[in-house]
Amino acid sequence: MGSLSTGMVVAPQPYAVEVGAQVLRAGGNAFDAAIATAFAQMVVDPQMCGIGGFGCMTVYDAKRDTCVVIDFNARAGRNATPDQWKDSIVDEIWTGYGWVLDDRSNDIGYGAIGTPGTVAGLAELHRGFASLAWADLLQPAIDLAKHGFLVSPELAQMFNSPDTGDLVGIRTRIFFNEESRRLYLTEAGEPYAAGQMFRNPEYAATLERLATLGPQEFYTGTLAREIADDLARNGSTITREDLQSYEPITLEPVAGTYLGHDIRTSHAPGGGPTLIEMLNIIEDDDLPAMGHNSETYVYTVARAQIAAMIDRAEHVGDPRFVDVPTDRLVSKSHAAGWRARLETGETIVAPRYHPDGKTTTHLSVIDKNRNCIALTHTLGASSGVVTPGLGFMYNNAMNCFDPRPGQVNSIEPGKGRITGIAPTITFVNDNPAVILGAPGGTRIMTGIFHVLVNAIAFGMSAVEAVSAPRFDCQSDILDGEARIPSWVMQAAADRAGLKRWVNPAPWGNFAYVQAILVDQESGRVTGGADPRGGGAAMGG
Repeated sequence: MGSLSTGMVVAPQPYAVEVGAQVLRAGGNAFDAAIATAFAQMVVDPQMCGIGGFGCMTVYDAKRDTCVVIDFNARAGRNATPDQWKDSIVDEIWTGYGWVLDDRSNDIGYGAIGTPGTVAGLAELHRGFASLAWADLLQPAIDLAKHGFLVSPELAQMFNSPDTGDLVGIRTRIFFNEESRRLYLTEAGEPYAAGQMFRNPEYAATLERLATLGPQEFYTGTLAREIADDLARNGSTITREDLQSYEPITLEPVAGTYLGHDIRTSHAPGGGPTLIEMLNIIEDDDLPAMGHNSETYVYTVARAQIAAMIDRAEHVGDPRFVDVPTDRLVSKSHAAGWRARLETGETIVAPRYHPDGKTTTHLSVIDKNRNCIALTHTLGASSGVVTPGLGFMYNNAMNCFDPRPGQVNSIEPGKGRITGIAPTITFVNDNPAVILGAPGGTRIMTGIFHVLVNAIAFGMSAVEAVSAPRFDCQSDILDGEARIPSWVMQAAADRAGLKRWVNPAPWGNFAYVQAILVDQESGRVTGGADPRGGGAAMGG
């Protein structure tokens, strides 16, 4: 395959997509576009991502025929301890996304922050793959922060999202500290509404420092000292030494296959191995013959999801600290064992701790030369903390560590917490075929799974694949969008021995998958931005 019909950028934020498309139009490669898009996302979606965040990317360099994963996960501070929260546990979130403590200190506030990796990760991408100057790629984000942008309906809705059960809403987070309130509230003391102009000159100034002084300013410069001093004054476990020693990890991707596609995705503690395991378990099923979202289809796929989540709960953590049997988990033989077990009709549920008694973003990019990247970055659900004068919010990565000592995902200094992030690229005959990823917590894995099945097994277009009705099952609860008939969901749940979550939303709280498809005969590139969360797909 030669050059493609066009380059493409897909992401949930149209402002940021335009930035990336303009970089491609100006002659930049996919990696230049990804860096510029990511920094723009940090400005226009400031509770979903930022320079205080973390993430992972899968990168394919067509000229060198090289595919790598750059992991820039957040890490526990060196003053963190495995037992610091063992007496404060209330519950585990039923979806598997995080833990509830009695004082919520793992979720909101300075104690929730993990050592940020986003700037280091994007710097590593720039060092190894970009063609344009670092400062030039940050300039569009600086301009957006300095001159402002109109708040989108999606961002306004997020600003006002309330607490829901055990989940702390963004509204509570932006009211958390004085600096956050000053930045994100209007003079009337309320979050910005759709159509209002939002400016953040302090974020612009911080980004200008990174543009001028380089990414190391965040980790070893004056900016690093300002960050570390504020965190130390307010009880964070992160020290200046944590910032100084932070380095992203570059690896060969986790590899798998599905119906003729070679899959390349993220490592543990990310969601890549779990994604491949789910695909392996259902690969031999004739899903089109079942009918998309039929009772049998929902039953079959939901149980495959549960099976993979059982292995995830038992085995997946930071491989620098625990032994993760990735090769076994992604093997076809392991999947065959699960299939044999599932065919008996045995009821299975993924373990969740219960005592007796989307917040991420993603971008997918390809250029005309077939360079491509799937990049997911996040603040978790955001900590509510803004250091005075710096203009950005920090992550709350600590909420997804297991607060029980001695577990595969327990807290240890320098350890990365478990995450659903799974930026993925598939190949057919060594040519990129599908580039995708998503925000959405633990539902990232099932969202990407559904879109790959839709595109590969059912032959759906990019827009169809990301838009089709979706369901999710990661414990003993089956949750599906209201566009799937209630009697189908109930029958599948009853057959599998599951509880059914009655979801009234036709476009539910699921992962916002951002996908690019490449036609292998014509080279035509198409994109689909998940309509659940807005977004855009633009050629460049």
